[in-house]
Amino acid sequence: MTQFIFGETIQSEKVSKPDPGLYIVATPIGNLRDVTLRALDILRAADVIACEDTRITGRLLKAYGIEAASIPYHDHNAARARPGLIKRLERGEIVALVSDAGTPLVSDPGFKLVEACAKSGIAVYAVPGASALLAGLGVAGLPTDRFYFAGFLPSKQAARRKALREIAAVPGTLVIYESARRLAASLADMAAVLGDRRASVARELTKRFEEVVRGSLTKLATRYAESGPPKGEIVVIVAPPDPPEIGEEMIDRALTAALERQSVKDAAGDVAAALGLPRRRLYERALALSGKRGPAK
Repeated sequence: MTQFIFGETIQSEKVSKPDPGLYIVATPIGNLRDVTLRALDILRAADVIACEDTRITGRLLKAYGIEAASIPYHDHNAARARPGLIKRLERGEIVALVSDAGTPLVSDPGFKLVEACAKSGIAVYAVPGASALLAGLGVAGLPTDRFYFAGFLPSKQAARRKALREIAAVPGTLVIYESARRLAASLADMAAVLGDRRASVARELTKRFEEVVRGSLTKLATRYAESGPPKGEIVVIVAPPDPPEIGEEMIDRALTAALERQSVKDAAGDVAAALGLPRRRLYERALALSGKRGPAK
């Protein structure tokens, strides 16, 4: 497979034929120019393109003059289509897997195909690019150092609230896909279960009418209940939960557990780092819990 080093001049006419294998190719999430040069190279070289919907992918292929053969590969036919794709790969063909938009396997079919390739020793290559998950996270104005992708929530309220309770304590930003029709109800359930956290609703990302609306979950729920369902694909980003108040009981529990396997010094240092508290304070408390006395170090 041809690889390029950062900083060198890339001349597309000299790109060699890719090695055989399965290529996970990201496609545009809105603007057709979101596609990468390497993605176009792989799609042109592919013996077959496995598409979530051949009609949607066909528009991308037509826009760039790509005439590679395409076949459907989606949730409803994957079990039937997968053996045929594996046989093609075993013959040394190049198979490109694409979804309707964005990066395959992110709330799209494909996991079992990659798993089957891994078990059969077939090479799998990533061709990264557009992703609604990362695009939404990037424009939300919320913490990005730690996040959890929850995909699509259940459509029924009881199941949706149950799913939200399961992720309520995740110590990171939540990224959720939602349909326009369910957006207002889903935001209201988020407010009820998660609390009135800061949030962002991003829709039509990279398209002409891209929009990012920020506010509390309650205000966003009210906005979309009054205005009706918006148009386009939607990503909801929700701020992490507020950190719990750290009381003496929590400190003592953490130190007692740490002292069972560590020295006073190490236990105090680790718990101080985990809770974001002064090391000297925790060292003194660890000494008292352990029954020892000595200078802080």
